Amino acid sequence: MGDAAPLLEVRELTRHFRVGKAQVRAVDGVSFAVAPGDTLALVGESGCGKTTTARLILQLDEPTAGEIRLDGRDLRQLDRAGLRQFRNDVQAVFQDPWSSLNPRMRVREIVAETLICNQRLGRKELDRQVDAALTAVGLRPDHARNYPHEFSGGQRQRVAIASALISRPRLLVLDEPVSALDVSIRSQIMNLFKDLQAEFGMSYVIVAHDLGTTRYMADQIAVMYLGRIVEIGPSEEIFEAPKHPYTKALLAAALPSHPDTPHDREELAGEIPSPLEPPPGCHFHPRCPAFIGPVCETDYPDLDPVEGAGARRVACHLYRGAAVG
Repeated sequence: MGDAAPLLEVRELTRHFRVGKAQVRAVDGVSFAVAPGDTLALVGESGCGKTTTARLILQLDEPTAGEIRLDGRDLRQLDRAGLRQFRNDVQAVFQDPWSSLNPRMRVREIVAETLICNQRLGRKELDRQVDAALTAVGLRPDHARNYPHEFSGGQRQRVAIASALISRPRLLVLDEPVSALDVSIRSQIMNLFKDLQAEFGMSYVIVAHDLGTTRYMADQIAVMYLGRIVEIGPSEEIFEAPKHPYTKALLAAALPSHPDTPHDREELAGEIPSPLEPPPGCHFHPRCPAFIGPVCETDYPDLDPVEGAGARRVACHLYRGAAVG
């Protein structure tokens, strides 16, 4: 928030995979920062690299290059004690609460698991913290006796949130946290996340394709295309006046919040190129309605601040002459 030092810094993060003789550049030089108490959303079509970025932050995958820093500490240099603290400080909530909860474990065991693994607490203190976590997410302490199959989808997601919340993390990574839920309860879970953030001061990184969720929850948005960020900046600035042609098309393709709202749908030409063979130059140029010539086919544009675009940075040759600095 404001000018606070970042809680999370991602610098030139890269993850390449070998597929036969080819190389997939799943994440290709991604950089961003998240301040304490703020929310950054990673958005884009399937295969853009947003989920891989989240997995790298969670240390579920090894980066090919680049840095991830939490409170200024490079995660690659953490010792055993540092890694244990990291697992307390950084937690995740995944898309499908049914698949993320062990059906053979009672809720008490599920919610307490992080503390059992990373802290030495007695039974009475464990029970107290489980009760507090369940209460914080709108469940009753006696729900701790139940199994996941005894809950609705929304309740199971609350159990997953309680499991992530119990270690009092400073950063939550939310991977499509409401997309598997009924529309009728999505707003309840989104409001819960907002309330918990206000209460505990956590930062969020959200992976999402639902732009309504993104606009409601995010302070910043990073729009990704084929492993790279093409536009990043404050959420409202991007929604009110997108700059990159891909961002414009992505927002135009989303349905308006009210059926009577005028809606000019902007269709993109062609399909998403294969990440095995991304186009040279700007990866978006074969589909771009604002294509301006050979430079788009040969040079990948830098992600630079743009004059008149507020606090945003945009990777597009349209704005090369209007770059700030």
